[in-house]
Formats: sequence, C-alpha cells, structure tokens
Amino acid sequence: MKSLKDFSIPFTGLKLGKHQFEYAVTDAFFDQFDYSLVKKANLQCRVELERQETMLILNFDITGTIDANCDKCLAQYPQQVDIHEQQVAKFSEEPLGEDEEIIVLTKNDHEINIAGLIYEYINVAMPFITVCGNEGNTPYCDKEMLESLNKLTANTEQNENTDPRWDVLKKLNE
Repeated sequence: MKSLKDFSIPFTGLKLGKHQFEYAVTDAFFDQFDYSLVKKANLQCRVELERQETMLILNFDITGTIDANCDKCLAQYPQQVDIHEQQVAKFSEEPLGEDEEIIVLTKNDHEINIAGLIYEYINVAMPFITVCGNEGNTPYCDKEMLESLNKLTANTEQNENTDPRWDVLKKLNE
C-alpha cells in the first residue's frame, strides 16, 4: 500500500526550471484519509514543478475516473474527472496573511508533500449532485429503480388531497 510519503517532492536538490512528476492515485490513496467522500478511483496525476529563486509553482493535471453513486437511481458508475489546478509555494521566514492561498516554505523545509492538495482538488471537483446519465440512457443506469420511483411518485400525486387552507393561500398569489 502506498504511503502519503510517496507524494512528497524533495525540492532542495532540484535545479531552477521545470520538473515533471507522475503519481497514480488509487483506492489505497483514499484509504489514508478518514471520512473520505471518494473511496475508489483510478486517476493519473501529473505535476509540473517550476522551481524559481523565491518560489515553487506547481501545476496539477489530474485525469481518470472515480466510482460514484448516482443520486437518482443509486447505481454505481465511473465519474470522469479532468482537473487543472495551480499552487504557489513561496520561500519565506515570515508567515503570510490568512487570506493568502500561498504555501510558505522556510529554510528548514526540504520537501513539499502534495497529497493533501491532490486530495482536496479531487474532492472539490466531485459534483454536488451525481447523476449517471439522462433517465436511463447510460449502461450504468438502474432502469428498474427509476421505474419504481416513477410509480411511487405517480401514486403520491393521485392520493394527494389538498388542504382547503392551502387553496385559500394559493388564491393570494393570483
């Protein structure tokens, strides 16, 4: 099982310029995080680190699939992910303000661990409502579940007896 230490980049020995790193982000990666929204994934993460005199610029490209559950039919399906993010790490002894989105590296730091950044980018990229397709048009969609839901909603619409108080309130809008 991969440890999160594998996602550390030692930058002290790197020359100025751009450097490429590749990581496989799989189920073992997400097992390291308690209460992770993502449990199973098959992702490739490419990190381009540009080392400059006073800072590091990290460009993340994360592509692949995450196993998600459809909120409509509850079927499991592969959610495509294509993430492009950038993070700046500055060499400084003084802490920056809380509003800054820059990582501060001191002279005692010799490596930067990007596991937390990768985890955050993937979780933020997940849609709030996950849907496997349009009403059963995908091979992953559970058509039986959709039919059951449609029957239940049809039955509840037929059985609704409106309260006369609501009818009076509806007239106020007119």
